[in-house]
Amino acid sequence: MDRNLFIDGAWVDASAGTRADIKDPATGDLVGTSSIAARADVDRAVLAAARALSAWGGIHADERARILHRAADLIEARVEAIADTLTREQGKPIPDAKKEILFGVTVIRYYAEEGRRLGGSIRPASRSDIRSLVTTAPVGVVGGIVPWNYPVDLYAWKVAPSLAAGCTLVVKPPHETPLAIGQVVQCFADAGLPAGVLNDIPGTGPEVGAALAEHPGIAMISATASVPAGQSIMRAGAATLKRMSLELGGHSPFIVLDDADVEEAAAAAARRSFSNMGQICIAVNRILVSKPIHSRFVEALAAETRKIELGHGVEPGVLYGPVLNESVRARTTRHLDDAVRRGAKLVTGGSAPKGGLYDRGFFFEPALVDEVPDGALAVTEETFGPLAAIRSVADDREALAIANSLPYGLASYVYSGDLERAWSMAEQIEAGAVGVNVNDTSELQAPFGGWKMSGIGRELGREGIEAYRESKHIKMRVRQRI
Repeated sequence: MDRNLFIDGAWVDASAGTRADIKDPATGDLVGTSSIAARADVDRAVLAAARALSAWGGIHADERARILHRAADLIEARVEAIADTLTREQGKPIPDAKKEILFGVTVIRYYAEEGRRLGGSIRPASRSDIRSLVTTAPVGVVGGIVPWNYPVDLYAWKVAPSLAAGCTLVVKPPHETPLAIGQVVQCFADAGLPAGVLNDIPGTGPEVGAALAEHPGIAMISATASVPAGQSIMRAGAATLKRMSLELGGHSPFIVLDDADVEEAAAAAARRSFSNMGQICIAVNRILVSKPIHSRFVEALAAETRKIELGHGVEPGVLYGPVLNESVRARTTRHLDDAVRRGAKLVTGGSAPKGGLYDRGFFFEPALVDEVPDGALAVTEETFGPLAAIRSVADDREALAIANSLPYGLASYVYSGDLERAWSMAEQIEAGAVGVNVNDTSELQAPFGGWKMSGIGRELGREGIEAYRESKHIKMRVRQRI
């Protein structure tokens, strides 16, 4: 499968003719190639988006909704093909790929309807002859930056609300995994999206991402990235005072109190730690367990982890695949080795399996390390790989202090049989979302985003579309005629 850039309603070559091979992380086989954009392509795409802005923002919200619903229908109809591509380029198994794509479909449909509900309000005024109307308008041309771990899903999180809000876009999909997104873009084109409204240009962060952040024709950047990348984006966008929506990952604590259901908590922690091989911004990083149940929990979590079987994601029954590339595997190994060198105990996993398929792909056995000391990389930096660090805590106060000790705050989890106790802890955790007895903090109609260095702005929910609208106050004097 090969794809080009999508600019002004057409698939075109990159200006420099640069292409990249996309390889299956499970086998090393070539999946396809993709054009890789340069700064000149950013200029072309921004110009196309600017030309399309007035017409797209000016049509009735019902027409925008009709196109979004049609695109969602087409993606759903083509889900088998898109999922196969996603698995082969990213590594996640087919069931997870389908789940990701279908949630993206749900997001598109949700914002199609939210766009219909955009309106304004009449506010109280200072005098009886004054009418104060507050309305909103599209923010303008949006620059989107999408990561490789959930490319289709997070593409929908940015594209759907901005289109529904009347904005046009230039999106930089990940150069590592651009192929499934290309199929999604074709669905939007086939749904009747006007030329220039959505422009899609795979490229690298230092080249295309920086160009988008700096470009005077871009009014807003919406990016899911690392903390260093987010800092670079903010610096690059400062000259033009761009609006920013940045989700920058975190270091999620998973707190297990002594009245929790140990088996339930262990199963939940295993799935949230190792789903997509830990390459999730809300993956479990630090597991903080009350001392009275610490040994039982570690045994239960180790048993759950040892059940995980790695394989090629396109094969029936495979639920866990490879990591994306060698850099993920090397980082995970470095964090693991550092923890053990500092005195932590390796409980299970922690090496690359050998033989057959494993010798061809980027596989890594999910690893657990126990009693990881303060300062270890595994408990201070986001591994973004299949490693979970455990330590015991004396009481709720210590658990809370450790949970809040890092400059990150995207997601966190609390497992307890006492909801008042869990509620109290949830209120004090410094994070954008807290899962209480549940290992997923994302919900379509609730805002998603981070505190502290985990980002600014929110996606999903009503907030997800309001981010793409500028407010306007119209103050009008109205004389009495009767």
